[in-house]
Amino acid sequence: MIKVVNSDDLALAGLLYRRETGQKEIADKVAKIVEAVCNEGDTALLRFTEEFDKVQLTPDQLKVKDEEIDEAYKLVEPAVLESLRLARDRIEKFHRRQRADSWFEPDAEGTVMGQMVRPLFRVGSYVPGGTASYPSSVLMNVIPAKVAGVKHIVMVTPPGKDGRINPYTLVAARESGATEIYRIGGAQAIAALAYGTQTIRPVDKITGPGNIYVTLAKQQVYGQVDIDMLAGPSEVLVIADGKANAAYIAADMLSQAEHDPLAAALLLTPDEGLAQRVQEELRKQIAGLPRQNVAKRSLGDYGTIVITKDLDEAFKIVNRFAPEHLELLVDDPFSWLGKVYNAGSVFLGPYSPEPVGDYLAGPNHVLPTGGTARFYSGLNLDAFVKKSTVISFSKATLSRLGDHVIRLAEVEGLQAHANAVRLRLEQEGKNGGDK
Repeated sequence: MIKVVNSDDLALAGLLYRRETGQKEIADKVAKIVEAVCNEGDTALLRFTEEFDKVQLTPDQLKVKDEEIDEAYKLVEPAVLESLRLARDRIEKFHRRQRADSWFEPDAEGTVMGQMVRPLFRVGSYVPGGTASYPSSVLMNVIPAKVAGVKHIVMVTPPGKDGRINPYTLVAARESGATEIYRIGGAQAIAALAYGTQTIRPVDKITGPGNIYVTLAKQQVYGQVDIDMLAGPSEVLVIADGKANAAYIAADMLSQAEHDPLAAALLLTPDEGLAQRVQEELRKQIAGLPRQNVAKRSLGDYGTIVITKDLDEAFKIVNRFAPEHLELLVDDPFSWLGKVYNAGSVFLGPYSPEPVGDYLAGPNHVLPTGGTARFYSGLNLDAFVKKSTVISFSKATLSRLGDHVIRLAEVEGLQAHANAVRLRLEQEGKNGGDK
């Protein structure tokens, strides 16, 4: 069911390069959808919603009304609402720690340098929907935007076959602070957020996960708007020593494998006995899963146990793979944390399974995949703000540094740049004074 390879096995190299999905044909379809929404607005949205979601809507039904959200609260169990609110509070508290303030620094000459931090004005959050419900995705995308001070947080999500939005999704949206909700999904929803329609005003940035159509649409509208990242199939990589609990490891690997047939679950360990015990646990635990067919495909195609020479080698492999989720099930995991350079989120010890990060630990679960943790961070408050630098030179500072600016501008052949400074120096030199 799952491959076992040695660290020097050539098969390992294939794991370190993320899989391609044959995107050219899909990208062409997405481009046509985006173009249609740009040209036709709501008309295209309604047509694609009927074609892909099998739901007929009128323009006035695109936006979810407050009454529908009120009704959703009646359908959500009190215990679930309690859990959602606990998750909301923990996620909000964590992201408040990420806030950055504007700053200004004057010097003795009266010059002031600084940086203004301002929230984006309007952002869009894509939440997968239809037959599924992902309230956790709502929390993770909307709450950081709210904490950052974004005034307009626009959520889009596909409707179910009855044309309605899952009640858990609607309740999570209100609890998180979404200000507008639209029942549209797919590439057409991304196009609507980017370019606007008669009903939906365009946003400045789009965040949130989706299928390959959504991902490629985000790629195509980037530049018109900003995006968070291009997310791929989920990944978990576990480093474990011989003392680790095999049942815990197998459960955590399956928690990712049940996501998607393309999800990757890997274990790196120098202990062959542990590897054997994990294999046995995988076989035992997968039998009781409702999504065992998905999990079996995932483990069969992308699941791997790697026998390393030692733990040091395991960490070297991790930094090449740059996993979305990294679990350290080793003795004294904090002592090993300094060896981690590339990972979306790190989970330390036996009581930090990856699903706590998915739902309510506090850090964001929108994380870089496919090796992009080498250069991307997970979704955080910085994604919802922009920073403007501030420069206020005094006369004294310009007099002291102006010749250097002129010199550098002339080296680059930009005489007008040089003149903009030289004229001031000459004018102020005539008038005298040092302020």
